Amino acid sequence: MENLDFLNLRKFAAPEFIFGLGAADLAGQYAVNYEVDRVLVVTDPGVITAGWAQSVMDSLARAGASVVLFSGVSENPRDYEVMEGAAVYAAEGCGAIVAVGGGSPMDLAKGVGIVSANGGHILDYEGADKVPIPCPPLICLPTTAGTGAEVSQFAIITDTARRVKIAIVSKTTIPDVALIDPKLTTTMDAKLTAHTGLDALTHAVEAYVSNASSPITDMFALSAVRRAGRHLAKAMARPNDMIQRGGMCLASLEAGLAFSNAILGAVHAMAHSLGGYLDLPHGECNAILLPHVMAANYDFAPERFDAIAVALGVRPDGPGGLNGLDASGRKQALVGAVNDLKHSAGVTRGLSDLGVSRADIANLAAKAVLDPCMLTNPTTLSLEEVEEIYARAL
Repeated sequence: MENLDFLNLRKFAAPEFIFGLGAADLAGQYAVNYEVDRVLVVTDPGVITAGWAQSVMDSLARAGASVVLFSGVSENPRDYEVMEGAAVYAAEGCGAIVAVGGGSPMDLAKGVGIVSANGGHILDYEGADKVPIPCPPLICLPTTAGTGAEVSQFAIITDTARRVKIAIVSKTTIPDVALIDPKLTTTMDAKLTAHTGLDALTHAVEAYVSNASSPITDMFALSAVRRAGRHLAKAMARPNDMIQRGGMCLASLEAGLAFSNAILGAVHAMAHSLGGYLDLPHGECNAILLPHVMAANYDFAPERFDAIAVALGVRPDGPGGLNGLDASGRKQALVGAVNDLKHSAGVTRGLSDLGVSRADIANLAAKAVLDPCMLTNPTTLSLEEVEEIYARAL
């Protein structure tokens, strides 16, 4: 009898997005559609140095928009940075926000919008569906290919007092427009290309095996896995090759659409704990944790993980093919394919190389099991199991 799970109720939310070379040049055109006098441009120092922030501000100015710049954004955006940005937005009388950068400027821009529309403190909105009033217009221009923040309903902010990353999940945080221009990713160095690309892979994998997945998110997630496997190493080797950069931008977009709606899993829950507690790079933490979490989850969604292995290039049939292996062999083939991709991208470090010690594990695990991303992991992991995964990832 045919499986009727595809008829289960599922929502799918996405912004308008423009993809392709030249998309960034449309920033001014889209901003003036909102009939606002002043626009807050949120970016970071690296994006300013690369020249992309000025390019976008020039587009805004040509369209007649007055621009206010805010660049006080850390790699893992802090709660107080959001509040500083919201204060600038209010003091300058801004009516819309344009975010130019990776996940950090885009998440901070979402936080500024939340506070500007709803008041209070950004930490008041932790959790799902806690933002009652829609945010001001938000246009996002990603300069990395990995976070998917330009199309997602997530904002990840560091609570500096508790040293933990909080997740704000709300349809009000979905940008109004995403302008995705592969040209803007050409200034990423090889390391950032690798870390953000593996972040996209992790989004796709976790969305595909999520217990909130659907046929729509499955379609985007598996396509993103294929693209990451095909384009990541080549984008690192040929940073100005628009086919490779465009392929990774599409992977990031597809993965973002998938995880925004299917949510994530234990990899992100554990990476959020690492980022909040020890201020570590998110993409690299995901890359380190991914094979270990996949191994722990495999038995609870074997057919889905096998499909991921095939998407990464593992042969399904023939000598040594996936279909001829037992469950243990298929799991090893999957983990091997992920590790091969990681190593081809130059990502070989463990958590201990990032300064994580065994003494940190209990604290990290205690915070990870409370992260909302754990709710959609394929199985419920105990505190002890999470501690074991951290230990294996050292």
